[in-house]
Amino acid sequence: MSTGSMEQLYQQVILDHAKHPTHRGAQDAFDVEVHHVNPTCGDEVTLRVRLTPGVDGPVIDELTWTGQGCSISQASASVMAQAVTHKPVTTALGLGQEFRELMDSRGVLPAGFEENDELEDAIAFVGVSRYPARIKCALLGWSAMKDAVAQAVAANGTKVDG
Repeated sequence: MSTGSMEQLYQQVILDHAKHPTHRGAQDAFDVEVHHVNPTCGDEVTLRVRLTPGVDGPVIDELTWTGQGCSISQASASVMAQAVTHKPVTTALGLGQEFRELMDSRGVLPAGFEENDELEDAIAFVGVSRYPARIKCALLGWSAMKDAVAQAVAANGTKVDG
């Protein structure tokens, strides 16, 4: 697939998530709620997470979010929620780190990212990494997830490596 058609595909993925976000809404049963704001542009996300015990440590049983802002921040929150829900916390935090690396890529997909199925639609944000002002928008939901998971783990008295 040519670079131009890949960019169009990635743009379409972002637009689809912005128009039809996954896991959007606020569940009633949750361990932690966090609210993050991008002070640069005013984008915001409120995220609720509930953890359950798993074989390899706590698992993100449910993660929902609400928010407002640009299509990049809202689509990224949707993609993040889709990628980490029902995953062990260590896996979710690892995906968050990989997404940060993607945002540091300056528009060039790092080696091995094409084969990484776990990042799912998050790979579509590689083009966003060319625009430093938009990187914080893309990272907003991921930062909220990292914060919420850390608080939930601490509240439950569980240790997590990652």
